[in-house]
Amino acid sequence: MKELSVVIPVLNERENIKPLLESIRHALHGIDYEAIFVDDGSRDGTPGEIRKWADQNTRLVELRKNYGQSTAITAGIDHTTGNYIALLDGDLQNDPSDIPCMLQKMQEEDWDVVAGNRKNRQDDVLLRKIPSKIANNLIRRMTGVHIKDYGCTLKVFKREIAQELDIYGELHRFIPVLAKMQGANIAQVDVKHHPRKFGRSKYGIGRTINVMADLVTMVFFRKYIQRPMHLFGTMGFISLGLGLLVNFYLLILKLLGQDIWGKPLLILGLMLVLGGIQLITIGILAEICVRIYFKSNNSKTYHVRRIFDPSKEPLQVVAEKLAS
Repeated sequence: MKELSVVIPVLNERENIKPLLESIRHALHGIDYEAIFVDDGSRDGTPGEIRKWADQNTRLVELRKNYGQSTAITAGIDHTTGNYIALLDGDLQNDPSDIPCMLQKMQEEDWDVVAGNRKNRQDDVLLRKIPSKIANNLIRRMTGVHIKDYGCTLKVFKREIAQELDIYGELHRFIPVLAKMQGANIAQVDVKHHPRKFGRSKYGIGRTINVMADLVTMVFFRKYIQRPMHLFGTMGFISLGLGLLVNFYLLILKLLGQDIWGKPLLILGLMLVLGGIQLITIGILAEICVRIYFKSNNSKTYHVRRIFDPSKEPLQVVAEKLAS
């Protein structure tokens, strides 16, 4: 088993592969590590570039198609062997030289997660920095997990925490929240950030909208994943109670001889009663789904095309690749 596994999801990052591998080797010299590249359906020859420059500390997991960053991260974690797991972007904007200090902090102070904070971001102010600040502020307020920089991929985890993150969809943005739900202790450190040199960014203003949508899911996960009836049941009983009060008031008016047919208040009362019953029913169904979820088998959400592992090749073949 390795001391450290570095998981690097990549999508069309061919030009960044060689300098990234060189940077990793230099930064992690003296650490027993493995670099797990996960190719998420690249179409620019990225897998071939990884195989070309890989050494015995490098492995490549090729996914059959583009599943998204969250699934790529999950696939990478599933193929690690390290006691500690680091996440790193493949675009050279994160600096691998920050990893040893983060690992040391984790080991010496016994943190479960050490998250990076991009102190001096080298990104476009309008398209990246401002939307990121808005999203970070909303996530902190709504989840109660106070991390400065949710968008920084660079993080180091204890193995048991990383393996239980259960990342899917686009929830990689909320990794600190997922870790906190496991009871993880999280530390933050300032890390370096570099401008992108090669390739195109996969982020845009539309990503902020997706964050807002996922945030609703995370608030539910954070507060109600193990007790959904507390959310839907509470709203349902409030709605049902208000509806019954409205209908009781209308019943009094009817008994007093007033005509209540066609009144907007009657329609409101009926909608509140029916809505309350529906919410309570949803809460019961959600409770059933949660119990099924926690008892379900560990089926994978991705399919691997192939795995390339230079450590299993003859040493002379690896030496020839590095020499070239």
